[in-house]
Amino acid sequence: MSSSYDKFQKRRLISSYFSVVLSVFLVLFLVGILGLFVLNSKKLSDDFKEQIAMTVFFKEEAHDTILKKFAVELKTAKYVKSSVFVSKEDAAKVHTEIIGEDFMTFLGANPLQNSFDIHLKADYIDTNNIRKIESKLRENAMISDIVYDKQLVNLVNDNIKKVSMWILIISGFLTLVAVLLINSSMRLSIHSNRFIIKTMQMVGATKAFIRKPFIWKSIKLGLIGSALAVVSLIITLLYLDSSYPNLGILDEKFLITLVLLGVVAVGVIITWVSTYFATQRFLNLRTDDLY
Repeated sequence: MSSSYDKFQKRRLISSYFSVVLSVFLVLFLVGILGLFVLNSKKLSDDFKEQIAMTVFFKEEAHDTILKKFAVELKTAKYVKSSVFVSKEDAAKVHTEIIGEDFMTFLGANPLQNSFDIHLKADYIDTNNIRKIESKLRENAMISDIVYDKQLVNLVNDNIKKVSMWILIISGFLTLVAVLLINSSMRLSIHSNRFIIKTMQMVGATKAFIRKPFIWKSIKLGLIGSALAVVSLIITLLYLDSSYPNLGILDEKFLITLVLLGVVAVGVIITWVSTYFATQRFLNLRTDDLY
């Protein structure tokens, strides 16, 4: 009879430990995914911003020396990420492919201009900086016009601000949920041992002595759950990097390491604190209140 009861208690204990590890793993995995998303959100937004091109058109009288000099200036400009020279002949070929016929045959000449497609660095993609860059470029008397999508620039910056705000709100909410879920799991685990805690207290064991094994056990469970979350996050990162190599998800190895270490730290700290207060609660209860 006692043997079957012991087996039942053992199974219940294992089930309790498993639920704690599973809850820690799932919550920390979601928090880690969010942390990695926040880490890469700026990279994603910067990559999108840098796809916006500013096209600088030159007058017909701008000869090769002027164009080459301007190309050198762009290479040394701190606000330029990349630039491509598009000759009027290349532009004519592109237009011909788009419209499906050679427009120069009935015009008799090529009306297009030599130009540079300039991609600015993400930090300079805002209305004020682009206006300053445009004003500076227009000081060159050989430049006839500068074209870029002003509405797209404003739209991108406004949406990125909104998305960033919502990411912060969601991050805070998920962090709170993580704390509450892990805390709840730890309290349930301690609750199943409340009679053991009270018995130890009744035979003279100090509160610190009683808490110690429960805290160490919870830290071990937190480490197991955290380790599973870290392994799952690494697998997810490797999969995303192989599927979308252009994003360069693994480029920021130091920051990724910090996120993974943060996941482990959160798992240990929350389980430790939750166990401390859960055991303290049962230590302060009267024997009658345990039932």
